[in-house]
Amino acid sequence: MTTLLYTHPASLNHLTPAGHPERVDRIKVINKILEAPNFHDLKRQLAPLGKEEDILRAHAEEHLRHVLSMAPDEGVEYLDPDTAMSPGSLEAALRAVGAATAAVDAVFTGAADNVFCALRPPGHHAESRKAMGFCLFNQVAIAAHYARARYSAGRVAVVDFDVHHGNGTQEIFWSDANLFYGSTHQMPLYPGSGAATETGVGNICNAPLRAGDGGAQFRDAMRSIILPALDDFAPDLVLISAGFDAHHADPLGSLQLTEEDFAWATLELMAAADAHAEGRVVSVLEGGYDLQGLGASVAIHVQALMRGSAAFDGEPDDEDDFK
Repeated sequence: MTTLLYTHPASLNHLTPAGHPERVDRIKVINKILEAPNFHDLKRQLAPLGKEEDILRAHAEEHLRHVLSMAPDEGVEYLDPDTAMSPGSLEAALRAVGAATAAVDAVFTGAADNVFCALRPPGHHAESRKAMGFCLFNQVAIAAHYARARYSAGRVAVVDFDVHHGNGTQEIFWSDANLFYGSTHQMPLYPGSGAATETGVGNICNAPLRAGDGGAQFRDAMRSIILPALDDFAPDLVLISAGFDAHHADPLGSLQLTEEDFAWATLELMAAADAHAEGRVVSVLEGGYDLQGLGASVAIHVQALMRGSAAFDGEPDDEDDFK
């Protein structure tokens, strides 16, 4: 199993105001965790700059021009009350886009079996015409459209296990039957979307969870709702919006997931990709704001990507399997 990691120092230059949860320390923790000896076999590349033509497959031109115009030479500019840009933010966002499209290249050309893109800012709240919720561009939506344009992928799926619903991905995919969006998320919670009744043209599959729900409820939602719908969709590529703020220690949500729940979900999505997409999986970092929980969750997620089913030496629910 060949797993590729995309990173870039530009992620460290996207500066947010003091006290903002989406902060530089998130990437510092991930970088440190992935330097451990058990990640020695992880292939690593620097993310290229994303291209405007790729962004414009998922976003309106006026949105792209607005983000470009808001990039400050100094200080901070706000695109909404939660979403700020510093002088380094534009390059960071473009590198995050470039990582997602390069990851698609890697899995379709055979350079890697799967890819994890560890960059910021996140993307799943960015709608076709609006930046919001810490997000400037929607990396997974851009990657989905890129896979169709560059590799003629007929059907592309995004599965999102962030604690917040990916309203942007849903909005961009809403009327396209060949794009699938499946999400588990806490509800009610920001941004307020994600009801089970929101189904697009039959391609949107929401499985909302309640505050306080833990691994049992999460796994049941995946097994009974998301995974069967994904199997019926039969994608040519599986994209993961890998948000780790459903972790029990995270300050922005009230779900009670553990690292082992994220590992389980990762392996289930890899199995779906094996069945339908020749194993092609691209995972893109979204949320996760408790630094210890984020680091541990990313570690177990990447271990699952690297080792697949071999990650388990016993029952999949054994918490020692990923230590």
